[in-house]
Amino acid sequence: MSRQFDDEALAALDVIIPNLNWRYSGGTAVNRTIAPLIAKRWRAAWCGPDQPEGIRALSLGDLMRLRFRPPTHGKVRIWHARRNVEMLAGLFLNLIGYRFALIFNSASQRKKTWLTNFLIARMDAVIATSAIAAEFLKRPATVILHGVDTDLYSPPADRTEAFAATGLPGKYGIGTFGRVRKQKGSDLFVEAMRRLLPKYPDFSAVIVGLTTVDNLPFVEGLKRDIAAAGLAERIRFLGELPVQEVPLWYQRISIYVFASRVEGFGLTMLEAMAAGDAVVATRAGAAEMIITDGDDGVLAPIDDVDALVAALEPLMREPERIEAMGERARARVVDAFSRDREADEISAVYRQVWAARRFPSRTGEGQR
Repeated sequence: MSRQFDDEALAALDVIIPNLNWRYSGGTAVNRTIAPLIAKRWRAAWCGPDQPEGIRALSLGDLMRLRFRPPTHGKVRIWHARRNVEMLAGLFLNLIGYRFALIFNSASQRKKTWLTNFLIARMDAVIATSAIAAEFLKRPATVILHGVDTDLYSPPADRTEAFAATGLPGKYGIGTFGRVRKQKGSDLFVEAMRRLLPKYPDFSAVIVGLTTVDNLPFVEGLKRDIAAAGLAERIRFLGELPVQEVPLWYQRISIYVFASRVEGFGLTMLEAMAAGDAVVATRAGAAEMIITDGDDGVLAPIDDVDALVAALEPLMREPERIEAMGERARARVVDAFSRDREADEISAVYRQVWAARRFPSRTGEGQR
C-alpha cells in the first residue's frame, strides 16, 4: 500500500487509527483486527507500526500535512485511541490546531490512575469493551464487545493431523497464548500441567507469547519447575510467534487455557473458541459474558490452581468430549462475536460524534 496520500485523499480522511506502541501487544492485535473493517466503512488510515492489510498507512509527513487540509466532508476527523499515549497525542494535536474528535477504547477492569481519568474526561466519546470495564470509568461509555475473524480463526480440516505435524509427544495439545507473566496466570498454567501431564501421557502443552527482559526471572523460574518435573519435552515455550502463525497453533491444540488473574477482555478466548478449541477459563475479563459454563467452555475461579486442575481434568480424562464442546464454542462466537458486528457498533459511535460536532469545510459538507 502506498504510504503517501495525495492532497485530495488526505483532505477526505474521516478516521485516524493510531497505534503508538512500538512493542507488539494485545492492544495492537485488537487494533489490527478491527482496523481493516473500519476502513471498509470509512475513509480511514493507520498511524504507527504493525500496519495490517486492508487500511492505508498515514506517515508522519502525511500527518503533518493533514494539519493544513481541512476535511472536505464538512465534519470533524476522528482520532480513535486505545492507550494513554494515543489520547495524549490526540490532545496535543488538537492543541496545535488539528481539531480531531477524540474517542477512547477502554478495556481494563481496574481503577484508573489520575492521568488516565484526566485524559478520558477530555474525550468526545468513550467505548468500553465490557460492562465490567465500563464500571471503572467515571463517565458514561458505550459497551462494545470485541469480535474476531471467524474465517482466519477456524477449525482445521483434521486436528489430529495438525497436532502430529508439530512433532510434540502424544495426540493432543493444550495451550495458553499471551505475554508470559503472572497477570496472565502463566504460573497457574504451568503448575496445572505439572500435575496433570504425568497422569495423561497423550497430552503436551505449549506456551505462546512474549517474554520481556524485566520478566525473565519469572519465566526462568517456570522453566526450572518444568525441568524438575521431568516435563521439558512436553511443556514447550514457543516465544512470540509471527502474527500469521498464531491461528495455526489454535488449530493444533485441542484445549485452550485462559488462566488470567487480571484481564481487560480476553480476546484469545474468542480466537480459540472460533478455532473449535475447548476453552477452560478463569472468571477474568469477559469470560463470564462469553462462556456458558459446561456447555461451550468451562469456567474456573481466578487464582485457584486446584480449581483449574479440576476444570481441565474431565476433558483430559475423556478427550472425546473436547470436539463437541469446541463445536458449540465456535457456534457461539460466529453467532455473537463477529468482527462485522463490532465494526458496525463502532461506526455508530462515530456517527454520534459526527452528529454532535461540525468542522467548517472549504468545499461544502459531505454526507455519510
